[in-house]
Amino acid sequence: MTHPDVRQVTWRTLLARRRDLTRLGGWSLVESIPALLSGYLVARAVDDGFLAGHPQTGLTWLGALAIAVLIGAVATGRTYRCLGAVVEPFRNDLTTRMVQGALRDATRTGAHPDNAALARLTHQLEIVRDTFAGLLMVTRGFLFSAGAALLGLLALAPILAALAAAPLAAGLTVFLTALPAMIAHQRAYVRTGEHLSHSAASALTAHRDVLACGAQTRVTTDVEHQVSAQATAERTLARMAAIRSLSLGIGGWLPLIVLLVATPWLVEQGLTAGAVLGALIYISTGLQPALHTLLQGIGGGGLRYLVTLENILRTYPEPDTPCPTRSHPQPRSTSHPTPAVEIRNLTFRYGPHARPVLENLSLTLNHGDHLAVVGPSGTGKSTLAALLAGLLPPQTGTVHLAGAPVTGADPTVLARKRVLVPQEAYVFTGRLADNLRYLRPDADDRTLETALDTLGARPLATRLGGLAAPITPALLSSGERQLIAVVRAWLAPAPLVILDEATCHLDPALEATVEDAFAQRPGSLVVIAHRISSAIRAHRLLVLDGTETVAGTHEQLLEHSTSYRLLVNHWQEHTTPPLATPTPPG
Repeated sequence: MTHPDVRQVTWRTLLARRRDLTRLGGWSLVESIPALLSGYLVARAVDDGFLAGHPQTGLTWLGALAIAVLIGAVATGRTYRCLGAVVEPFRNDLTTRMVQGALRDATRTGAHPDNAALARLTHQLEIVRDTFAGLLMVTRGFLFSAGAALLGLLALAPILAALAAAPLAAGLTVFLTALPAMIAHQRAYVRTGEHLSHSAASALTAHRDVLACGAQTRVTTDVEHQVSAQATAERTLARMAAIRSLSLGIGGWLPLIVLLVATPWLVEQGLTAGAVLGALIYISTGLQPALHTLLQGIGGGGLRYLVTLENILRTYPEPDTPCPTRSHPQPRSTSHPTPAVEIRNLTFRYGPHARPVLENLSLTLNHGDHLAVVGPSGTGKSTLAALLAGLLPPQTGTVHLAGAPVTGADPTVLARKRVLVPQEAYVFTGRLADNLRYLRPDADDRTLETALDTLGARPLATRLGGLAAPITPALLSSGERQLIAVVRAWLAPAPLVILDEATCHLDPALEATVEDAFAQRPGSLVVIAHRISSAIRAHRLLVLDGTETVAGTHEQLLEHSTSYRLLVNHWQEHTTPPLATPTPPG
């Protein structure tokens, strides 16, 4: 049986394109004119023309058939135009659903990359698009061609229609009876292919770990097992082709045999030679090709459509509630009894037996605070940023944003509470204004202009050609991409901003402008610092070095933290002239 969602999505698509389907049906009706008239016109040409000694009359009937064929050919071209109007919007809707689902899954707390997502988006999506188009064409082709042939046989003699219709119905019955088994085997084939894709991708991604652990034999055996499973499923699917051949033999070839065997009796009953020849034409050029195309289309492409679409819909179900398309800033309260960020006994490790990157970390960040996180490379600074943003789940402990836990939170809810800007800034192809409005769609041009001035991005915007200028990410430098990303984050309504070395490609002066702008912005700020200037601008600092975790002001840490003093000395060695220590706030 087919999945209910497959039927629902298919019918919804067809109903949404009713006008295009009506046009497709209209042109299909015109296209079927040759199938309707071919046998009858040939019968008239033979009986009234050539056998009657009037070749001119026979040629006239055949000329009428040629005109009908030309009309049908013109209609065939029109049907493909109508087909595109139905199929391409369906493909676009399905692409949108898959991309949104993949992004929703990837941004869920604790989510892991889906190695099969690319296979679904490229290979399986094209299968659905092509097979959906094929199903429409073969179904309407059978209905109109077979219907026209049966009507033509009925016009020649009702007994001819009965002799052809009975085997046709029997062949269709055999095929439809075997269809559930075909669907099951096609489903197994698609799933084994996806399991193979996942297994191979995992092995290739982790090949260094596999070699380091000496697990080559185990991993190779697993991949070989998946290859064998897919090969078995494909062979089983190929054997089901025999069912289609049997159905075609009963429904397509048996009517010809029945007609030839019954011809003497039909002639005795008064049927003319032209009528017999016309019946043979209807069966051989109308019924039989239409049935063959239908069985091949449904037995091949139709099964792939049902199973592949079912797999996509199961993987990317529609969300229970629609995602909001606009984000609105929440009203700021003058008093904040709940901390902006509260971390309690947080522990995280990359693997069950790995050394903890963060262990028993507790931290409270109030509304309006400015925290800089510093430490050597590899001590968990970016990991902490991902945990704060809800992109990673802690093994133990909790992370709360504005009093709500991030673990298990809906991505749309998290997006309203925090914005994370990573070191590798994301900028998409489009207008500059579209990039800046990405997290605040309701921002007008005046607001964007203010943001550009506040963060020192006006020269970049002017060089690019203004807000309406199209931008290509590959043509921008790393610093220019970072500057666009931080302006976008500054505009976001989220009260918490996390900058994970988001200004490392900016010069120190522009970095100071950016961080000062965020410090003046309502809300809280967490900066993963890579320069001492970023550290001393913060209200508080958190030092991570793998063994010592300590928080305090710049002056407090200089006095009490050996790790911080060493880090400051390292920074100052690479800064000319050394930066002076400012007067602490308050």
